[in-house]
Amino acid sequence: MKYYERLLEMGCFTRNELCTLTGNYDTAGTVLKNYIKKRLIMKVKRNLYVAINLADHQPVVSKYRIAGRITNGAYVSHHAAFEYYGCANQVSYQVEVSSETPFTSFIFDGNSYKYIASRIKDGVITLLDGVRVTNIERTVIDGIHDFEKVSGLEELLRCIELIPSLQEDRMLKYLAIYNKKVLYQKTGYILHHLKNMLHLSEAFFIECACHIGKSTRYLTGSTEGRYSGKWRLIVPTDLTKITDKGVWRDADI
Repeated sequence: MKYYERLLEMGCFTRNELCTLTGNYDTAGTVLKNYIKKRLIMKVKRNLYVAINLADHQPVVSKYRIAGRITNGAYVSHHAAFEYYGCANQVSYQVEVSSETPFTSFIFDGNSYKYIASRIKDGVITLLDGVRVTNIERTVIDGIHDFEKVSGLEELLRCIELIPSLQEDRMLKYLAIYNKKVLYQKTGYILHHLKNMLHLSEAFFIECACHIGKSTRYLTGSTEGRYSGKWRLIVPTDLTKITDKGVWRDADI
């Protein structure tokens, strides 16, 4: 138990960090073996461990803190970020983890940690609890970009409905970095329906419209639906049934 209190403070750690603590590589290996056997720590994945609280036998740090330690530079993103901010409509046991360094998705303590390639570097923050996560504006843009791969359109819309407000300049910055016409189209279309709730100005949508190009694209993978002339998008005809707050209008915008 010599190192246990310090490991509780560290929460999540690698073997190299334990080596620094013990002062010896072999000693660190012995501590890992003995502490795992005594259920004082658990192995998350190769070269990543978490301390266990003896009171409830649960990891002392959240799944979000663990996610940020999976690789150097890893951070919570997409639906997991919405969930962290309390804006998720559904509880999920999948944690989306963005990273520039690929890793094999894995399951630990009932949660599936899913690798998503980090496409842009801006908009990642480290909060007081140690969690590395995309800020809410980056989370929205990532969510719109990848909703068919992650949570689906319905859950994305419900998550966005729970956000009190958004900073336009941040979203325009991330859209510019992505530099995809279809993302401007989807962002403009989706957020215009919720502009009053999110306190977005018409200037934001004018800027989005300036970058959509001349091609008609699809909001989802379906090729059927109705045409939104303003955003040059084919959208599902039953989109108005997805939300239930009365904020989604079936207008050709």
